Amino acid sequence: MKRFERPSFLQTIRWRVRLGWAALAAMLVYMVVVAELGGGDSRTMSDLASSMSRILFFGGMIAVGVRIHHNRKLLRDAALRKEQFVRERDERNRFLHDKSGGAVLDALLLCIWFVTVTCALFDNAAFLASFAILVTALALKGAAYFAYSRLG
Repeated sequence: MKRFERPSFLQTIRWRVRLGWAALAAMLVYMVVVAELGGGDSRTMSDLASSMSRILFFGGMIAVGVRIHHNRKLLRDAALRKEQFVRERDERNRFLHDKSGGAVLDALLLCIWFVTVTCALFDNAAFLASFAILVTALALKGAAYFAYSRLG
């Protein structure tokens, strides 16, 4: 039986760049699909829903673009890549991330973000509920991170 070998940090960064570009492409496809389905009608959206859909969607696109830029910069500069490797493997940072929800909460936040943007474009009542859940989840993650960072 073949053992799983962890990819090198350089390969991990390359995959992050590829996934970032795939995420940007998926976001553009999402934008076209929503427009074709008639979402984002300003006559039915509240001002909050309209503002938040733009902030969340385009803010997400900008965040993905910044991450792509950062990872491409790491691919070019070995010293920066080594610093990033040390930062990501630091036990305290991993502890704080795990105790504040870890990868599972990060994935859940991404799903709630997607639902909130979609609800903002189609249904105001559903948007208000999902927006409240998103804000609550972010506040809980932030509070847990802050509380655990003060322990040590």
